[in-house]
Amino acid sequence: MIALQIISKILSTGNDDILETNLLTEDYFEGYRDEYNFIEDHKRKYGNVPDRATFLAKFPEIELVEVTESDKYLVDTIREEYLYYKSVPVVQKIAELLKTDANAAAEYMIQAMKDIQPDYHLGGVDIVAQASERYEQFLERKEHQEDWFFTTGFPELDDLVHGIQREEELFVIFARTNQGKSWVLEKMCTHVWQIGFNVGYISSEMSATSIGYRFDTLHRNFSNKGLMWGKNDIEDEAYREYIDSLPQSNNKFMVATPIDFDNQITVPRLKNWIQQYKLDLIAVDGITYMSDSRGKRTDNKTTTLTNISEDLMALSMELKVPVLIVVQANRNGVAEDDNSGTPELESIRDSDGISHNASKVISIRQTKDGVLKMEVKKQRFGGVGGKLNYQWDINNGRFIFIPSEDDAQPRERTESQVNEIRRQAKRDVRDVF
Repeated sequence: MIALQIISKILSTGNDDILETNLLTEDYFEGYRDEYNFIEDHKRKYGNVPDRATFLAKFPEIELVEVTESDKYLVDTIREEYLYYKSVPVVQKIAELLKTDANAAAEYMIQAMKDIQPDYHLGGVDIVAQASERYEQFLERKEHQEDWFFTTGFPELDDLVHGIQREEELFVIFARTNQGKSWVLEKMCTHVWQIGFNVGYISSEMSATSIGYRFDTLHRNFSNKGLMWGKNDIEDEAYREYIDSLPQSNNKFMVATPIDFDNQITVPRLKNWIQQYKLDLIAVDGITYMSDSRGKRTDNKTTTLTNISEDLMALSMELKVPVLIVVQANRNGVAEDDNSGTPELESIRDSDGISHNASKVISIRQTKDGVLKMEVKKQRFGGVGGKLNYQWDINNGRFIFIPSEDDAQPRERTESQVNEIRRQAKRDVRDVF
């Protein structure tokens, strides 16, 4: 009866916090496991618990009851019932053993009591007692950097942020519309694929074919316009040879669109996707296209995006897979001229919770002459404010670093490289396609 009371209260209030807060799993709902799982599956898929009509359409034989008891009473009672049901077979087994062997009965009882005692405590790590584990990890990081960090494909950016950490990493790229943030995202992903890892890319607005053409541009510098428009400036034989060589690589570059996720891109589904394809890094081109698996209908956009960013960071920590996301800046993040900087953190659209949960945030802007400005706005384990400029040949997927007084890591360039920068600056590279 108590299980039915809890189910009835969840349906009447539209809130299932009582389950998560008190660690109540389906094991506590003996006789109502199907009903429990239906509610939880509906919440994961649609973002809310089902209403009474939906629930009763699935379970017409159930008679829901009115509940006025407190959550504490309901939780204490169901825990007591759970312990009772687990204890009954143990007591019966002890009684049988006592008839023939009291020592065996005592040994069984001691072990069984440990097994049936429920654990209502939450976990944690004693960083003092387990300090030696931290030291061992330090040695691993020192001796095997490649196991702990990915490079980004932008060497100068790596100098500022030490690449992409392979766990506990929510890496945010934000800018105004049509500034190239998706290109920067895919540049990083292509680089991680190039160094031998499995990459997952969620494309919210472009097909897998279009992302594939960008991949070809970034990987081998094929003209993107030539690929997208079928122009004659790409030799058929050279492109065919390149295409035939790709399947020889053992690692994957998986691309999915909202349709592949039934238009519900949630963190639990991303987790399944990562595990299914054994992905080492994932990128989401547009966090606003994601759905909050634990949200409520009354949640505003700010709450939704804060929840999603929290869950993405938790996902990275759990699976040790870095998550890269693209975020749009508000209109107040628009730069007025080429001397203006990149958007500030407060320009992130709809939620400052995104920047709060992020481990790294870089802001970008493209100038009229095709210079990509990049600035580190947040870094949980390092400094902020580092600025980098790249001459960007969008069509051919090339980023050439331009040293300047504002750069955090100025570098000398040969005369030929400087001439190449100047030559590319004369092109019309403003279009982001």
